[in-house]
Amino acid sequence: MNIGNKIKALRKSRGITQEQLAEAIGISFQAVSKWENNIALPDITLVPLIANYFGVTMDELFDFSLAEMENEVKKIVDDAYKYREIDPEKSRGILEEGLRKYPENDILLNNLLYVIIDPDETIEMASKLAEKTRFDEVKYDALRFLAYAYKKKGDLKSAESAIEQIPEIYFTKLTEMAYLLEGEPKFRAAEKQKWISFENLLQMMWKIAECYEDKGETERAIEETEKALSLIPILGHPNFEIYTDYFTEQIERLKNK
Repeated sequence: MNIGNKIKALRKSRGITQEQLAEAIGISFQAVSKWENNIALPDITLVPLIANYFGVTMDELFDFSLAEMENEVKKIVDDAYKYREIDPEKSRGILEEGLRKYPENDILLNNLLYVIIDPDETIEMASKLAEKTRFDEVKYDALRFLAYAYKKKGDLKSAESAIEQIPEIYFTKLTEMAYLLEGEPKFRAAEKQKWISFENLLQMMWKIAECYEDKGETERAIEETEKALSLIPILGHPNFEIYTDYFTEQIERLKNK
């Protein structure tokens, strides 16, 4: 029995309307209708709610592996990611097609935020996602997008309010893995965190340079940018060439002010 038929059978056996089911789990009745007509599948985060509502186990509710659904979502995200920078519209199309199959999927919605340009659309989607998601990493990413969208609209107070909801964390999963594990897992975690930390360092040095420039301290801005530029060849990762070009351009601009 497929998923939609199973939900429909459980609903009818208990004399429940689509509207009642939808209200109980916090979605639209149109979404329930799509499930029962095999047009779309429920979001994975709704599975426990649906099972609990009907008083059945998840295994009883679904005749397929939840891991399979997660793998399919991951494939959609990976495919969309390839075009995120070079063709955002194509990336968006892939994600929206995925959302037709997996409505309200938090992971797909989170990735969709990366290719939305309109700040009002971002605010609407990020607000709902931050409120409903069960995944902390999705919530905090949505709040980050919400803050930037408010800033784009010139609403710095709302931007600050959004970003204040993200907790300050002084360690990451990767850093702890590097400390706790051994061998290849330890190396992979440390190597990945090294590049993340290095890119953050470069970005923060440029933010400091921007502050100096805003205060009219051009020489200090140049000095900070030159320091950042000098660090790039030390590590020598080709992905950071974009920073080499950018910092060089900024130094020239600052010198010609």
